[in-house]
Amino acid sequence: MTIMDLFWIFFIISALQPVIQQRMLEAMRTRKIAQIEKERNSRVILLVHRQETMRLLGFPVMRYIDVNDSEAVLRAIQMTDRDVPLDIVLHTPGGLVLAALQIARAVKQHPAKCTVYVPHYAMSGGTLISLAADEIVMCEHSVLGPVDPQLGQMPAASIIRAVEQKPIDKVDDQTLIMADVGRKAVNQVREAVEELLEGRMPPERVKEVAALMSEGTWTHDYPITARHARELGLNVSTEMPEAVLELMNLYPQPVRAQPSVEYLPVPRHQGGQGGSGKAVA
Repeated sequence: MTIMDLFWIFFIISALQPVIQQRMLEAMRTRKIAQIEKERNSRVILLVHRQETMRLLGFPVMRYIDVNDSEAVLRAIQMTDRDVPLDIVLHTPGGLVLAALQIARAVKQHPAKCTVYVPHYAMSGGTLISLAADEIVMCEHSVLGPVDPQLGQMPAASIIRAVEQKPIDKVDDQTLIMADVGRKAVNQVREAVEELLEGRMPPERVKEVAALMSEGTWTHDYPITARHARELGLNVSTEMPEAVLELMNLYPQPVRAQPSVEYLPVPRHQGGQGGSGKAVA
């Protein structure tokens, strides 16, 4: 065997290694999902959006809820018997209102209990889906977010307020059009939130919470903690199953050249080393 033969063997193994690792990770996720479904006798659906990096150019690409996600989730719900509970794991920055609302309405209309798990965060459209669930399970530091609509890079509520604070002759036509679209968007989202919360809390409270969540009360990235969500009247638990956290570990952030967070992946206890020294899956 020549040096060139060794080079080609090394090259082939290096090329196949990421593919093999990805297949192994997918198989582990499938087994974990099947385990949770068996334990809870439910349908488990994951909506996980990680930041991805293009392999050749290295540009970060943010994923979000789109129509492809709504098609897949709706199909999963349609394949689930009416008396089978839904367990939905959300990890998302949000996305299209249309897609998120399609999922939320399907969750709301499912007869059996629906539980949404938020291990880390479910902002904007992710929160919209969470509002449709019978129960929201969060970790102590998990967060939801406001659902006020955005027009491009600007909050619809802020565009409306900006137009209201200036004389009409000082506002250009494009801004006036955006303000008109913004009013419609805010009204539509507020009505959608009222629809999703109907039956979850008293009617007057439904209107109050829907206005808070959709009319630009906070910035769009405002973190709504589990305690704050309870104060709003949402049915929130912090009893996050360990199996869900283990499942999230099987959706790792794409590896970068230099990780920004590092730690030894073993439990730590006071007075000495924790765990067995082996990585926890």
